[in-house]
Amino acid sequence: MEALDYKKAYKALYQPKSQPGIIDVPKISFVAVKGQGDPNEEDGAYARALSVLYGISFTVKMSYKGARDIEGYFPYVVPPLEGLWWMPDGESGIDYSRKSDFCWISMIRLPEFVDQEIFDWAKEAAAKKKKIDTSPAELFCWEEGLCVQAMHVGPYNDEPATIARMGDFLTANGYAEDFSQDRFHHEIYLSDPRKIAPEKCKTVIRHPIK
Repeated sequence: MEALDYKKAYKALYQPKSQPGIIDVPKISFVAVKGQGDPNEEDGAYARALSVLYGISFTVKMSYKGARDIEGYFPYVVPPLEGLWWMPDGESGIDYSRKSDFCWISMIRLPEFVDQEIFDWAKEAAAKKKKIDTSPAELFCWEEGLCVQAMHVGPYNDEPATIARMGDFLTANGYAEDFSQDRFHHEIYLSDPRKIAPEKCKTVIRHPIK
């Protein structure tokens, strides 16, 4: 059986055009870690979160090799890293000049066969095998709802230009941003910045709307 690649199977979610568009995002399950601080800090909270997310994700993916017989398992490609971002003072959007104040939920999509029991097993198994503290990880089931999104190509620091285009699109089409306690600035990282030049990095940017 060919491995399911979510990026290809759900192109509307992962391959938007650079021109902003509207999408209604259904409920999706993730392995997630919440934190605060500059994501660029070496060995910081964000870096530690990534090791937990990938440790659990690959534990589930490779379970077919005998670690655990999971009912409904199918081969798949681990989906891309995603991040929800907001500021601690409740203001709308994010302030790129205050990265040390960023609040975030870093996450990776899980396949549909992962329930709480399988998730708990994967947390424990990853902790033992990778010798990492997986206790901050949680099974995060989230229905994002109505959003505007666009593909940003370039450095992360240049995202405000793409966000401005998204805002103009909303105004022209009778929509408005709708940030709240459970609706955030959302990024999906399709490129590995360690391997791709900053000007070629692709990031899906998604905002909640009404």
